[in-house]
Amino acid sequence: MSVLTLSTSSAATLRADAVVVGVAKGPEGPVVVPGGETVDQAFGGKLAAVLETLGASGGEGEVTKLPAPDGVKADLVLAVGLGDAPAKDGSYEPEALRRAAGAAARALSGRKKAGFALPAEDGASVAAVCEGALLGAYAFTAYRGKDDKAKGKGKKGGKKDGADAGTPLAEVIVLGAKPRDKAHKAAAERAEVVAAEVNRARDLVNTPANDLHPKSFAAAVQSAAKEHGLEVEVLDEKALAKGGYGGILGVGRGSANPPRLVRVAYRPSKAKKTLALVGKGITYDSGGISLKPAGHNETMKCDMSGAAAVFAAVVAAARLGLAVNVTGWLALAENMPSGTATRPGDVLTMYGGKTVEVLNTDAEGRLVLADALTRACEEKPDAVVDVATLTGAMMLALGGRTFGVMANDDAFRTTVHETAEEAGEQSWPMPLPTHLRKGLDSSIADISNMGERMGGGLVAGLFLKEFVAEGTPWAHLDIAGPAFNESGPFGYTPKGGTGSAVRTLVRLVERTASGDAL
Repeated sequence: MSVLTLSTSSAATLRADAVVVGVAKGPEGPVVVPGGETVDQAFGGKLAAVLETLGASGGEGEVTKLPAPDGVKADLVLAVGLGDAPAKDGSYEPEALRRAAGAAARALSGRKKAGFALPAEDGASVAAVCEGALLGAYAFTAYRGKDDKAKGKGKKGGKKDGADAGTPLAEVIVLGAKPRDKAHKAAAERAEVVAAEVNRARDLVNTPANDLHPKSFAAAVQSAAKEHGLEVEVLDEKALAKGGYGGILGVGRGSANPPRLVRVAYRPSKAKKTLALVGKGITYDSGGISLKPAGHNETMKCDMSGAAAVFAAVVAAARLGLAVNVTGWLALAENMPSGTATRPGDVLTMYGGKTVEVLNTDAEGRLVLADALTRACEEKPDAVVDVATLTGAMMLALGGRTFGVMANDDAFRTTVHETAEEAGEQSWPMPLPTHLRKGLDSSIADISNMGERMGGGLVAGLFLKEFVAEGTPWAHLDIAGPAFNESGPFGYTPKGGTGSAVRTLVRLVERTASGDAL
């Protein structure tokens, strides 16, 4: 990850490869935002006019590069759009700063050092610029050849656009922030941890399924647990069979890579509350016997995004020293068709004894989550949150950038939704209509894993609700849309794995520590 420093240097006097200034949409054209005054002066006070001549408007995410004029020690000036300028004396929203910093960092891929002269007067704005730049500078290069990493070129030699091209920006310097200011320093330190853990989740999601399977995922958790002083327990296929985890075993039994249930826990001495986080970890989802159609398999390595988010959030809580007990449950399996795979019509006995008729083996995420939710509730946490790339129906409802939030408690659902918005992640509260529950009835088992087709994302939530202990606040985050970005990069979001929900979970732990969530 990029090195982060704070500096009181002016944008004009910083020696760097590039200096980033913000531009907003004003009523009469683009305007230079606070932080870029000294660069504007070097342009004779006409930077906004030059940008307008080049077609820039200050629109969100818009990037314009200019050679640095005399009076600016950096080689390059990069102007990034923040969108509409606020009312007089108003400030820019943290998310606008976060996205602008991310877009600029992506555009500076391959550069060594850049100063970010965006508004950074208080802790919130410093945090946003730091976080956005570090997230935008992300690049997944593990499978690129050495020449591609060095030159930022693809196999055909063409320059690629976005943070996944070449090497990321090596050093981020946030200008205007004060290294000795306690609030600024704390904001930067938190941003470094959060960005590192979001990027950990991104790396896991982007790793192909031939290298990331349940056993290797569990090994990665064990390694991180040792580094950060976390408790870890891994149940292999024998332990799962002995414990009666029929859902996880049923999904994983068609694969040559057996399933795992991983429990990873952070236990600070002063904690008064406990959060259980449960993640769907299908390391590859072929659909099983209910095979996915052609064109739907290519990105199914991302079906473990929920488990990656939970894992990263537990590590982040430990690194930040938050006074909350946080337990992560990663339900890991590979859903493959074979002679040993679960068939449509089979009945599984879940952990805890409830039976499920499997009508569609491609509705497998809810099966592994059901086992993990039941087990998580046995420890009597104050609340449970599960995270999963669960249904295509949620993508149809909310698109590719927003995740749905369901819950068995309206107040807790509101808290989670507000927490996501505060963290800069788009979410939307969704209902759990009781009339849809009847569609999950089975003629031979306690419940089936499929219900009505319409409202399928809500039906999945109703299924999961059946496995949450009575009286335990629970929220379900369906991140099927935002977990994996198949289009082009934008803001601080790269193409591929995004690390969706990590920031929401971390913020929820912080709010719990302060007594503001539970």
